[in-house]
Amino acid sequence: MAREALTGTRIRERRVMAGYKQSDLARQIGISASYLNLIEHNRRRIGGKLLLDIAQALAVEASALTEGAEAALIAALRDAGEGTPMTEAEAMRAEEFAGRFPGWAEALAAAHRKIAGLERTVESLSDRLAHDPALAASVHEVLSTAASIRSTASILAGDKDIAPEWRDRFHANIDADSRRLAESSKTLVGFLDAETGEAASTSSPQEEVEAFLLAHDYSFEALEKGRTDVPTLIAAAPELSSHASRHIAAGILTRLKADSTRVAMSDLRAALAANITDPIDLSEKFGVSIARIMRRLASVPEYGCGLVVSDRSGSLLFRKGIEGFTIPRFGAACPLWPLFQGLSQPGQVVHQRVRMAGRADAVFDCYATAQPMGRVVLNVPPLIEATMLIVRAPNAARNEGTPATEIGAACRICPVAGCAARREPSILSDGF
Repeated sequence: MAREALTGTRIRERRVMAGYKQSDLARQIGISASYLNLIEHNRRRIGGKLLLDIAQALAVEASALTEGAEAALIAALRDAGEGTPMTEAEAMRAEEFAGRFPGWAEALAAAHRKIAGLERTVESLSDRLAHDPALAASVHEVLSTAASIRSTASILAGDKDIAPEWRDRFHANIDADSRRLAESSKTLVGFLDAETGEAASTSSPQEEVEAFLLAHDYSFEALEKGRTDVPTLIAAAPELSSHASRHIAAGILTRLKADSTRVAMSDLRAALAANITDPIDLSEKFGVSIARIMRRLASVPEYGCGLVVSDRSGSLLFRKGIEGFTIPRFGAACPLWPLFQGLSQPGQVVHQRVRMAGRADAVFDCYATAQPMGRVVLNVPPLIEATMLIVRAPNAARNEGTPATEIGAACRICPVAGCAARREPSILSDGF
């Protein structure tokens, strides 16, 4: 049903919510109850003064009756219905549901958003629990300290004839170990929840670098225009607390500076404004490699794309996330990503439309390529680096005939059953 055709339905629902009888509202606005009945059942078009009179009588804005629920709410309802055994005809009534029951519609949309947030939390924590070496060391510290306390306490409880000096020594050990347990527990909580824990929010050089890049929105205009340099940016970054993180960040910024000298940000924005968005077209326009164009696109904040860079071993060297596309921080990513297809044929540009498993609305266009890095040395295999650009697919992509390839983030948090590429069992046996 068209949006403008639901005005009568909204009038009826607003009237009921306000506690008016149909005859009372008709009398107040100066029309017959039978005519109002036709309006409320969408059998008569309404506009002009009569619409304004009804809106005034119901104490609402006229736009609330003609426009209905916000588009975001309707989109959230349709997303919530994706993946359920709902018929297409039923799914198309999301706007009618939002217009007739706005309170319930908002509650359902809020629950859907909450579930999506919990999905991301589970993915992040599971990935970290399985692969973060710093977290594993923290867990080992807690367990070993607790075992030490238990062992000492067992000796004290089981032997009543311990000499006083040994008893005092055991008590001192329990006191020291309990203090150590308290501190290591705080550190562990900090790894899992930076808001409630007392440990630093970052626990690895890679996370420190990601926090630094995120603080700058992955854009460094002052560096590109020569108003600052890499050492100055590194020295002024509170997020980079370790030597390793500063080394990694310096490499990223040095590459960004080199990229900007070949493709100026103003020129790239002008090309995007002219609707030149295909990476191959942009590569030809600026006379640079596809990988360099992908990195430059990831530096345009308003373009809103994601970027992943991998070496030949499959290790992720750079991550820039995009809403809905989960990139694991630790461990291996899904082997079905186009990123790894590019590694098998350096120089080829791969384009693939993908859908993130468990998220019906997460459809993306991925562009991937791989290229040799550094100098060519006789009889030495070249270092290969793969780059993948992640762009949210247009809304129409979900309705196209060719389905998107379903991929996951990592096997441990992927709900796809029977995947030939699975390396380890998923904790999501039934999916979300």
